[in-house]
Order: sequence, then C-alpha cells, then structure tokens
Amino acid sequence: MAHRISDRTPCSIMGATGSGKSTFINSASGSGLPVGKGLESCTADVRTSKPFLLNGRIVTLIDTPGFDDTTRSDTDILSSIAAYLSNTYEHGAKLAGVIYMHRISDFRMGGTSKRNFRLFRELCGDNSLKNVIIVTNMWGNVDPKIGEAREKELATNDKFFKPVLEKGARMMRHHGTQASAHTILRYLVNGQAATLAIQHELVNERKDLAHTAAGAELARALKEQEVRHDEELKKLRVEMEAAMRSKDEETRQELQEEVDKKRVEVERIKHDAERMVETFNAEKARLEKAIRLVEEQRKKEAEEQLTRLRCQISEAEALRKQMAAETAEREAAERKRNAELQEELAKARREAESARTALRTREPSPSLSLPIPFVVWRAAMAWFGAR
Repeated sequence: MAHRISDRTPCSIMGATGSGKSTFINSASGSGLPVGKGLESCTADVRTSKPFLLNGRIVTLIDTPGFDDTTRSDTDILSSIAAYLSNTYEHGAKLAGVIYMHRISDFRMGGTSKRNFRLFRELCGDNSLKNVIIVTNMWGNVDPKIGEAREKELATNDKFFKPVLEKGARMMRHHGTQASAHTILRYLVNGQAATLAIQHELVNERKDLAHTAAGAELARALKEQEVRHDEELKKLRVEMEAAMRSKDEETRQELQEEVDKKRVEVERIKHDAERMVETFNAEKARLEKAIRLVEEQRKKEAEEQLTRLRCQISEAEALRKQMAAETAEREAAERKRNAELQEELAKARREAESARTALRTREPSPSLSLPIPFVVWRAAMAWFGAR
C-alpha cells in the first residue's frame, strides 16, 4: 500500500561526502542506496529510503549530498536540499529530526568540515536543535582511546559541536549495526516533529534562498573562497613574472596553467553566488513537477482500482440476485411439493377414517383386513417423505 508523504515520519541525514550517510540509511532501513568509495561522492541528489516500521511508525530517511560534493557546486547542493525540504513541508510533512554524520576517524575537523557544519546549523536553526543528533561513526577505524579523546574534544570545544549541544542537540555513536541505527532513530521518531529554519524562511516567510540564513552563510563562504583565490592569483602572477625574467619557460607555462585554473574557479564561484535563487527556483519547479506526476499516477491507479472494485461489486450483485432467484424458485418448488404431500396425507387419512367407519358398522371380513394397514402405511410413508 502506498503512503502519502504526510503519512510518514521523515528524518534527514546530512554530513560531509564520505561520512557514511548512505551506509547508515541502508543499515537502518534495509534499502540498497548506492554507497560511494573513498572521497568520491555517490549521492548527487536528494534521495529517500524505502519506508520501514519503527516503534509503530512508518519511517523514511532522506539522504542528502554533502556540501563538499565532488560533482556539484555548493550552490547546487543547497538549492537541492532547500527545494526538497520546502516542498515536503508544503505538503504537510514535518521532520522528526535531523542526523549529522561525522567520521570519528578524521584526524581533525578542518576548514571544509567546519564550513559544512556552519551551513548545516543555519539550515536547522537554533529552535530545532532539540531534534538534531550528531552521530559519530567509523569507530572500528580508530583506536578506542583516540576516538574517545576526539569525541570529548568535539563535544567540549566551542569551535566544534559544543554550541549546538548546549542548545539541545545530542551526540551519539553508530556502531555500524541496524540495532545501533534504530536506537539513534528512536530518540527522533518518539519526539515532537520540527520545522527547520530553512523551511520556515522559504515557506512561511516567503524569502528567496539567497536571503535565508543558510543562503547568506553560503554566500559568505563563497566570498571567502573568491578572496582566497584572488590572493593566490596575485602570488602566481608574481611567480610568473619572476619566471619570465629568468627565462624559465617550463616554470612559466606551469604557472600559467595554474593561473588559468584559478581564473576559472573564481568565475565559477562568482557565477554560483549570482545564480543561487535561479538554481533554487529551477530545482523547486522540478520537484513540484515530479510530485505532481507521482500524485497523478497515484490518482490514476486509485481510479483504476475503484473501477475494478465497482466491476467486482456489480458481478457480486448479479450473482447475489441469481442465487436469490434460484433460492426462491427452489423454495417455491418445495412449498408446492409439501402441499401435494400434505394433500396426499390428508387423503390417506380420510381413506383410513372411512375404512375404520366401515369396520364399525359391519362384521370384520377377511377381505378387509389387509387394505386398512396398507392405507395407513402409505399415508405414513407419504408424511415422512414430506419431512
């Protein structure tokens, strides 16, 4: 049986590329979502797991690409996630919660990881942090004591997860099993559903993506990248001039290639920042069309099922009428037969009574001794046969 979006309890799974989001979802739901290898991204778009039962609820898990995706820009990723979350919210679905995956095997939480988590926090907002669980995984890839030390640092350092933990989020471990995943999810599905900041801003406040907290954070991060690349370009030009003065053509060509790459990257960053709203609107329209097609398909299937049910009801009604007619005909025949038998029994009784009267009025005769029992026997047989 198909369930509508609003019938389900959705939980969103976020985190960096290669942090184990798809693996966690497959472990919890029994789905077969593709899993990436190494640092290559496998989740290029928002996907959902197959529904599964947990504590009497139908749960679906939302797999999202990381902001450090290897195939798409951060603007595309934010647009995709924001469009999906706003569309589902408009269709009546609130998230039970959000899980942020973090590899405990990482030696440090670098600049990219910090930027990813800042974007994640702006997506959620402070009011929904009680519905957020930071899940550390890949404990089998690190010495337990080292893992515990990293976990403590993540939880107590203001630069990492401490601020969100103080505002209601919690940190849990995933040990790679379905039981462990379900233990984590129970903390979310048993609680009150949440409205993320990005959903409130886009749907309730009607903001465009660039003016949301997450959009503003991404724009700031893109600006930082642009400034950093500009500084690197300046250094490369200085090195190129030095190579030209020393007539080192090989070095000059290598530096020129680096300069060209940096220019392309700077233009891409500028373009990403400028097209944020456009990309979001296009993604939202695509999702709305997809949802509309799904709803139309479900409506068509429901109408076809209703038509089949009506045909079955008509066939059943025709069969009922036929059986009723046959039953009525059979009962009428039985009533007629009973009436005939009753008439025969009454006739036999009359004949027997006439015989007894004749016996009283004259002496018994040998010729009359046989018919009387025979007449009575015949009447009795007719009566028993009627029963």
